[in-house]
Amino acid sequence: MIRTIAATALAALVSVLAPAAGASAEPRHGIAMHGEPALPADFTALPYARPDAPKGGRIVFGVQGTFDTLNTFSVRGIAAQGIAPPTGLVTQALMARSYDEPFSLYGLVAESIETPDDRSWVTFRLNPKARFSDGRPVTADDVLFTWALLKTKGKPNFRNWYAKAVKAEALDPHTVRFDLTGADDRELPLILALMPVLPRHATDADRFEETTLAPPIGSGPYVVAQVKPGESITYRRNPDYWGKDLPISRGLYNPDEIRFDYYRDANSLFEAFKGGLYDVRIEDSPTRWMTGYDFPAVTDGRIVRDPVTVRTPKGMNALVFNTRRPVFADARVREALGLLFDFDWVNRNLFYGVYQRTTSYFQGSDLASTGRPASARERELLAHFPDAVRPDILDGTWRPAQADGSGRDRELARKALDLLDKAGWTLHDGVLRRAGSGEPMTIEFLAASRVQERLALNFAQSLQRIGVTMRVRLVDDVQYWRRLASFDFDMIQFIWGASPSPGNEQYGRWSARAADRQGSLNYAGARNPAIEAMIDAMLSARERDDFVAATRALDRVLLSQFYVIPLFNQPEQWVAHSAAVKRPAVTPLFGFQPETLWRETP
Repeated sequence: MIRTIAATALAALVSVLAPAAGASAEPRHGIAMHGEPALPADFTALPYARPDAPKGGRIVFGVQGTFDTLNTFSVRGIAAQGIAPPTGLVTQALMARSYDEPFSLYGLVAESIETPDDRSWVTFRLNPKARFSDGRPVTADDVLFTWALLKTKGKPNFRNWYAKAVKAEALDPHTVRFDLTGADDRELPLILALMPVLPRHATDADRFEETTLAPPIGSGPYVVAQVKPGESITYRRNPDYWGKDLPISRGLYNPDEIRFDYYRDANSLFEAFKGGLYDVRIEDSPTRWMTGYDFPAVTDGRIVRDPVTVRTPKGMNALVFNTRRPVFADARVREALGLLFDFDWVNRNLFYGVYQRTTSYFQGSDLASTGRPASARERELLAHFPDAVRPDILDGTWRPAQADGSGRDRELARKALDLLDKAGWTLHDGVLRRAGSGEPMTIEFLAASRVQERLALNFAQSLQRIGVTMRVRLVDDVQYWRRLASFDFDMIQFIWGASPSPGNEQYGRWSARAADRQGSLNYAGARNPAIEAMIDAMLSARERDDFVAATRALDRVLLSQFYVIPLFNQPEQWVAHSAAVKRPAVTPLFGFQPETLWRETP
């Protein structure tokens, strides 16, 4: 029903833009979501890679948490870092991204892509030199096997994406064609291009959904050299890597060894970095970034603080309401509780004032709707959903509540209680209760770290002022992710990243189908036909202007539903690393890219 409504809403726009089905096409070295890829067919290296970077040595990364499987494609277990795309140390995709463009792909396992203007089919021609690490060639049969396996036994996003292809066939041992008739999804050829390629001869389809610590065979630049379950995983560069001289690979994957060491909590992870036990750290704590990097290795130059500018949308870092819970079913309740979050006080007292307030799901880009009135194109898309967007969000004047910075803003508390009263909650003897039943409003906040716990405890104090009890529960990493996978929580803090070219991943975050699918990222439990119509419009857009309009319209619908309390974003990436670890002078659009690093030896 939702898809039917969405299709109706888009019919006028799509009908005038759609060309004749099956229009001619030619093989290309790359593809862009909108327009043309920036790099020509004869490019020699990515603009942010150093083609002559020295090879050798070892780089160690630190990871908080644990792992119990090397199968990164199944729902079960917690997968080790580094195996599959986008890192792709072991398993590679048909094509690879340039992180200096919003969404452009270039040849990797597939040396070319062919798709018509309406993108109703796509054909990949595999590089005849492509080999798995055991020396076996990568063939069309491996691609077909992977597609069939992941769409039936892979993670939910794989099942959703790959099921959109009507069929796939091998035109010859190195050519695969996907029929995308009826998908009406211009991103789908790119999604299929990012499909990892698994070796049919070395993959047990019957046991694919099980966890395993058996090292996988892939076509990537590294092989798994050593596994210590839950402790570390080491990758060794494959000297026979078939793609080492490809333009998309030149200057990347430089260390002879890459190792990921795991630590149970944030404090032990940081102490290990201070002690020189790993080389590269992306800092997520402003407290540590501002006050914690005064240890000897920094002062004597063995460790370098290296902040990196990021030019992509900032995404949504937020306190998330699980609307599957009856207490959060009413958007007025969600909006009211959000009024109690005092960003200025929190930023000043907990985070040294380094953060900026987030006001959009696509903050810091032309995709954000906040601060600008809806265009005619946006209004046309939203016309079939007249109640989906609030007037102040439609005209661009809405902002998250601006408290007075005292942590005890009385005016906002009064507004919150007024909204709650309209939603059927009243304050009696200092306790907020549901009218009629007298049930008190009690919430559990699930925290995964001390930083989240501290923020949640502060918010709990603010809520207590209007009679709401919020209990904060800090759990270990394994329990946290298991509970999130089954949506067993009231509130969490979560970050949905954003790219310059959002697309199919939005279904996994906001569609009604994803709300019912365990393991999806629809933590809010969103179910709104307007959301899916705007995502449909994004994926149907052929021109950048139409795409921007659809994305802004999606942003407005999400903001109007108050699924989250927007928090804050970093103006830059906080990176620290060993002085012996170097990165290129050019920083791409997406910021810090670990695969470009190398180690300089004395």
